[in-house]
Amino acid sequence: MKILPKTLLRSLVEPAVLGLTLFAVAGTFDYWQAWVFLVVAAVTTAIPTAYLLFNNPVALERRTRAGPSAESRGAQKALIVGWYLTLAGSLVVSALDHRFGWSTVPTVICLAGDVLVAVALGLAMLVVIQNSHAAATVRVEAGQTVTSTGFYGLVRHPMYTGNVILLVGIPLALGSYWALTFLIPGLIVLVVRIRDEEKMLREELAGYGEYTQKVRYRLVPYVW
Repeated sequence: MKILPKTLLRSLVEPAVLGLTLFAVAGTFDYWQAWVFLVVAAVTTAIPTAYLLFNNPVALERRTRAGPSAESRGAQKALIVGWYLTLAGSLVVSALDHRFGWSTVPTVICLAGDVLVAVALGLAMLVVIQNSHAAATVRVEAGQTVTSTGFYGLVRHPMYTGNVILLVGIPLALGSYWALTFLIPGLIVLVVRIRDEEKMLREELAGYGEYTQKVRYRLVPYVW
């Protein structure tokens, strides 16, 4: 499928499936937090996606090639399944929380969560704009070089930093404190994924070892 129709199809199908899932689990369409979350997620991803579509479609194609079947390493296949389950769990528990009223999250906190979601999704796409080899899978492409500027000058895996922000933002945006518990397994998956990925990068990507000496932090500046 050509990149343009594929992108348009994803932009329509994915928000629809996500929305229907949230409302079905919540048992109602009267869930303003979910409506705002869906709009924020759609707008935040649509703008940089459109930029990449017209300016770097190869990078966009690389970014959308995701899932266990797209991974070349057995460990990463298992880890990406774990990551998807973590995200799904966060969404489902958030919707269940709304349905049964487990949490009482103030409106301002929900809106702050939406800001975090926008930052996380925007960061992920900006990383792709800065580094056209940034992908949703762990692999080294032909002709790939080390990127050490922009976000990569702060941490070695800025896209995963966005994932951490997303795990905090989703539950808050959807009005759930209980779903924040998925931050723990999500962090474990990301840490293991990063360690395995860096092992491969040191072996296959020229200059990566020197880059790790220049940029000391993997995920969060001054933390790890």
